[in-house]
Amino acid sequence: MSESNPENKLVISAALAGAITTKANNPNVPYTAEEFGVEAKKCYDAGAAIVHIHARDPEKGNPTHDLDLIKAVLNNIKSKAPDLIINLSSAISSVATDKQRIAPVQTYKPPLASLNSASMNFAVGDYRTGKVGMGAGNIFANTFKTISKFAKEMKKAGTKPEMEIYDLGGMYNMLFLNRQEDRFTKPLHFQFVWGALGGIPFTPRNLALMLDLKPPEATWSLCGISKQQFPAGLCAAALGGHIRVGLEDNTRVISGELAKGSYEQVAWAKKVTEAAGREIAQGEEARKIFHLKQEHVIL
Repeated sequence: MSESNPENKLVISAALAGAITTKANNPNVPYTAEEFGVEAKKCYDAGAAIVHIHARDPEKGNPTHDLDLIKAVLNNIKSKAPDLIINLSSAISSVATDKQRIAPVQTYKPPLASLNSASMNFAVGDYRTGKVGMGAGNIFANTFKTISKFAKEMKKAGTKPEMEIYDLGGMYNMLFLNRQEDRFTKPLHFQFVWGALGGIPFTPRNLALMLDLKPPEATWSLCGISKQQFPAGLCAAALGGHIRVGLEDNTRVISGELAKGSYEQVAWAKKVTEAAGREIAQGEEARKIFHLKQEHVIL
């Protein structure tokens, strides 16, 4: 039997909650530390290597920057699925300060954390009617000063930035900042996010533009909001990228029914991976692909 090719492996990430999706949208969105732990284990068993975490207030369901609540979520996940790679959000919520946004990375030093690439309108909207809903008046602020500060703190923590790219402006911002040789840990890792209101939608042409711009050695993953999750995942598997799924981005499975959890979307992503002639990577294999340090989470 021939050995598998590491370059052909695909890493699946599961974004379990996000800052916006609530139990009103899907009752399976986790709020408590126990719910996060149970859902993370299901995602790992289905094939995920990484879980992306926005912790929640367990009673109100609001996104939280409370370090003790975040710690409880991390410890519950690691107790149930110790091989999972933690990816902490540095966005947290629209009202968190820069200090509150970066504090979890400084404190818990995860191997991976999101690094947003531009200030932008960020809202929920109805594409059938053009009506803007939640977040209509919000600006998601990510100034060059903020990005540079977060990059410095991530490097100090040994945390790899996952560059969240919502449009071409964000991509060019990160390529510009990358001109300072010691600002980011190399090789870079990009998460191309499609379909957020204020960003750009997924199309093969938009993806081709991003891939033409990224450094050749950089790793990349795709996630899509709502139905865009599925064509983005298909293209990632076919073109050598990696896949993010989860209830943060999409509350439903491909049939249109509410997902029983992020793990159902992970199972779909694994099938897509295999259909593309690739295999999933977890644990140490996934760490090597994304060039991550060994995980250290404070207990």
